[in-house]
This record gives sequence, structure tokens and C-alpha cells, in this order.
Amino acid sequence: MKKYQTLIWIGLLGMSINTFAATPPAAIPPLPTPEQVAWHQTEMYAFVHFGLNTFNDLEWGYGNTPASTFNPENLDCEQWARIIKAAGLRGIVLTTKHHDGFCLWPTATTEYSVKNAPWKDGKGDVVRDLVNACNKYGLKVGFYLSPWDRNNANYGKPEYVQTYHAQIEELVSDYGPIFEFWFDGANGGTGWYGGADEKRSIDAVTYYDYEWARRQIKSKHPKAMIFGGTVPDIRWIGNESGWADATQWSIYESEPALKWKYAGSQRGDENATKWLGAEVDVSIRPGWFYHAREDHQVRTLTQMVDYYYNSVGHNANLILNFPIALTGQIHPIDSARVMEWAAVIRNDFKENLLKNAKKSTKPNELTFSFPKETTFNRVLIQENITLGQRVRSFVIETFQYGQWIPVNAVDSTTTIGYKRIVRFKDVTAKQFRIRVLDARGPVFITNVEAYLALPYLEDMKVVLTHDIPATAFSVVAPNDAKTARIFDGNDYTFYRLPKSKPELVIQLTEPQIITGFRYTPNQNRDALDYITNYQLFIDDKLIAEGEFSNIRNSPIQRRIYFEATRGQVVRFVATGVVNDAPAGIGEFWLMPESD
Repeated sequence: MKKYQTLIWIGLLGMSINTFAATPPAAIPPLPTPEQVAWHQTEMYAFVHFGLNTFNDLEWGYGNTPASTFNPENLDCEQWARIIKAAGLRGIVLTTKHHDGFCLWPTATTEYSVKNAPWKDGKGDVVRDLVNACNKYGLKVGFYLSPWDRNNANYGKPEYVQTYHAQIEELVSDYGPIFEFWFDGANGGTGWYGGADEKRSIDAVTYYDYEWARRQIKSKHPKAMIFGGTVPDIRWIGNESGWADATQWSIYESEPALKWKYAGSQRGDENATKWLGAEVDVSIRPGWFYHAREDHQVRTLTQMVDYYYNSVGHNANLILNFPIALTGQIHPIDSARVMEWAAVIRNDFKENLLKNAKKSTKPNELTFSFPKETTFNRVLIQENITLGQRVRSFVIETFQYGQWIPVNAVDSTTTIGYKRIVRFKDVTAKQFRIRVLDARGPVFITNVEAYLALPYLEDMKVVLTHDIPATAFSVVAPNDAKTARIFDGNDYTFYRLPKSKPELVIQLTEPQIITGFRYTPNQNRDALDYITNYQLFIDDKLIAEGEFSNIRNSPIQRRIYFEATRGQVVRFVATGVVNDAPAGIGEFWLMPESD
């Protein structure tokens, strides 16, 4: 793939340009280290969540789940590596210990580890298996080690810090090489704590002695990036939703300086003092750990594609999570989706249309001329970040009808940084230009590429539904304006019925023939307020009752049909709920007689 290199000097005020200068512009701090530059170049890699939570249907274990429950049927780290490598990801960060305190390697620091699990008769080592698989398939290796430990009796005391440091020492001494070490920001709270079963609080700035941890990690793995803690090399983007702001500075302050407030992290701050590139974390499912009930909620292809463009395309790295299933392997649904995603990304960047283009420069501008009229809808731009991030604002314009016209970009064209990918509607032109509008200093663009991304077809199950519209009825009970959430077409907004009277009463504006209803449970992560048993009355006559079978593990929309019944007042009663919780409703619709 041919790259076009040009040096553009842009003054802060006058915006004057001296092109093709003999020497590069002076650096503008803060600057990345060579190790941080290498991390930017990694671009995207996998997160893997696996542990006791997997086998106990939990996200955050309390620390008292028996180690004996960890027993994958066919753990295969090479399967993880093959899939992740084939998807174009360049490394794996493994949760070696989550907040429950269970360790995936046979540590000498605690009995709460794989050495006391039935898997491989206590002789297994997930960390070793992963490192071997990554080495075999040419993937980088990273470790997540939760500072919080809800199992350890000494958590909150100096003795636990010694234990935690010993765990770090084991990982950095016995495994590797490591490209990233993850310190989670969740610290302190309720836990088992060796049977104390209480709440404990710590000062995250001072308690763990992250400064010692950094020195120890760097002494063995000098190129490793530290995530989290008090002395990081990279930063959390501030959400778990798969996006970085279109304005994305790799400049920021460390978390303690900002009191762990993350809103600004989504954009960075050009006036800050540290180079801290942003990492965007998101899971391929709603949860970080595997839950069978989420098999139908794997992210859509469109969502996945947007994750790429809103992270890597916004000057941030993407860490995509795979919740390993009970078998010890990536679930087939997840594997199929990530391969579809990888195919789209590969196709989007299949052919650089600038390979035969000519370039020219003049004040503030870099212009490319195609040999003939060319259709394109992606432009990739990179700055030389070794000399600092500079561009504040730019515009992409095509020459059409005798004038320069801005492309219709998906989002704002502000910062560039290590990599910026601009998406826009198809445009056909013989020339386009990048015009820098504002910058921190002389701009050093190292690479520009252009592509035509073709439309992709997302698999869909089309189900024709004909519901009684919300305009044709009113809610009688509960008498609460929030019941409108039940009929807004969004499965993630929900309403919980009063536990004292768990029923929904609807009155139609006029009598109609009703043939069934649709119930969609609350689709939010770990909702567990699903209705398991129901009754439906029309004009006080019981028409249907039954069970939504296996809804705890499969909380998908349920359709109930019954003999056509004419009536005006419908009463839906929740006679059973998972965990005996207040009954949750994501959506509820009545189905009329077909035309």
C-alpha cells in the first residue's frame, strides 16, 4: 500500500505554509515515548473475560463462589488465538484475576485459584496456556489483574498489598513478554473477605502503591503499557460503549489528578501535560462474562463496524471483549459475528485509491489528483505523533462544478493524531484536498489514503407484526406516566410493575378482536426481572395463562396466541418473576385480528 508523505508547516496565527522543508518542525510537547507509539500502532486487540463468574452466571463475583465450580469442558486457548488473529486483532489481554479474587494461574499467594479447581485435577494454568497460544499465533499478550479482591481476608490492610505485589511479581516474572498491564478502577466495597462478609473502603491513590507496581512491571517488561492506577501510560476512554469522541487528543492528565472523573477523557485535553492515548473498551455482548441468556444479544454487525470507526478511526485503540463460554471456548455466535465484522473492515480498506494519484501543496492545503473521476467515501489521515499532536480542525473538500465543496462527513473533522478515518457519503471527483483550519503549530502529515467502502448486507430476521397502536388504547393501571416506556419500541427502556399488584391494565378506545400478545423482557444487562408466568384477561375473562419457558437463560421476545376474543379492557398479570423481583416489562403489545 503506497503512502504519500508531505511536510506542511502551518503557523498558529498566520497559517503560512513552507512545504517540503529540509528539516521537520520542532516538537510540541507532550510527546509519546517510543513504547507509546508502538502501542498506538497496535490499534486493536482483544479482551478476554473468563473465570469463576463464567460458571456461576455472574459479572462481579462476591469472593465466596467455590473454586470447585471452575471446570471448563474443553478449554482451548488456541481456539481463542486463531479466531482473534483471523479477525485482525493483534493481541489478547486476559483477566488473570477479577474482583472475586480467583486466579487463573497456580499462584503461591492464595488457595483461591485453578490449583484447587477440578479442571485438569488442579494442575492447569490458563495464563500459561494463553501465553503459549499467543506466541504460536503471533499475538501480543497483556494481563488484567484486579486490585480489588473480594475473597482475600486482608483486603484493606497492608498485608493484602504485599499479596497483590507478589501476584504482580509472579505474572511479570513467569510469563510474557507483556505489552499491556491493566489495573481496573473498581476498588473497595462489599465482599466475602475471608468470611467477614462486610464493606471495606480504601484510598485508591495510596493503598496499592502503584508506583512500586509500575517499577516492577517496567523492570521486566519495559515496553509494557500501564492502564489505570496512578502512573499510567494510556487512559480509559471513560465509557464501555465502544466510542471515542471525534475530537480526540492523546493528551490528558492521569486519573488521580482528575479525581477519577472520566467525562473529559472521551475527548482528551490539548492543554494537559501528559501523553496518554485513549483505549476504547467494549464487549461483543452486553456482559463482560459469558451468560447464555445473552446469546441473542451479540452486537449487530452495524454496531461492530461503528465500534471500529469510532475508536481506531477516532485516534484511539480498540480493545474488544470476548466472554469465553462454559466450554472454555469463544462461542460460535461470537466467532461468526467477529468474522463478519473483520470481513467488512478488510473490504472497506481493500484498495488505496491514491496509489496512482498526484499530490501538491500550497498554503494550508494538501491536494490529491486522481488520473480520472473516482468515487470514494473514506479518507484516512495520520500525523507524525513523535513530534506531538497538532491539528485542531480540518476539512476535506472535493473539486466539483468548478468549486471546492466539503464532503458530507459522518462526524466533525477536528483532531487527527495517530490515525483519523473520515466517513462520508459517496462522492465522485477528480480532485480532493485536505485543508487545515487550525493547529497547535506546524503540521506534519505522514500518511493519507482514500477508499471506496461498499455497502454490506446485515443478516436480519424479518418478522411482520401488526399490533394495536398505542394511539388506540390507554393505560388504566398502574397510574404512572412512566408506563409509556412499555410502548416506545425500545427494548432497553423498561417499566417494573408494583410488587403489591403486578398487573398491567389497558383499555382500548373501542372493542376489538384480539388474537395474542407480545412480551419482551427488559433487555438491559443482568436485568433478572423477567416474568416467568402470566395470566391474560379480556373484560375480566381469563383468556390465556402459562409459562415463558427458560426465559431466565433466553430473555427474548415471547409471542402468545389464543382464540380470537372481542373485548375492550385487557389485564396482563405477572404470576411469577425471576428472583421474586418486581416484574419488568421491556415492551408489551396486543395483536389484533389479521385483515
